[in-house]
Amino acid sequence: MVSRISELVIDCADPERLAAFWSEALGYVELARDDGSIEIGPPGTGFGGPQPTLVLSPSSDPRRGKLRLHVDVNPVDRDQDAELERLLALGARPVDIGQTGAESWHTLADPEGNEFCLLRTRLKPL
Repeated sequence: MVSRISELVIDCADPERLAAFWSEALGYVELARDDGSIEIGPPGTGFGGPQPTLVLSPSSDPRRGKLRLHVDVNPVDRDQDAELERLLALGARPVDIGQTGAESWHTLADPEGNEFCLLRTRLKPL
């Protein structure tokens, strides 16, 4: 028997704002609210499906240093350049973590500064 990632929890100052951003970025919908947390996930599947849900949990603790874990995303219905433009329009911003410019990915931050990478490969929709 093995384990599977079912959800990722992101501590944040503004769960509403991050839920809106990540819902648009990933095509997710709101699944639940509990004690200020908002859970979002794939429409029609929700918790326990093939993709993990995201739980945006309110926290007033300041972030300290570089995240030890980050999310990678891939476009599913457009090329990397078009997806980059879409994510920037949603509120992502480029982040410099020492890239050379030769990378095949783009390093971005969500509206609260959580880094994620936009990879090049176009994935098939689930």
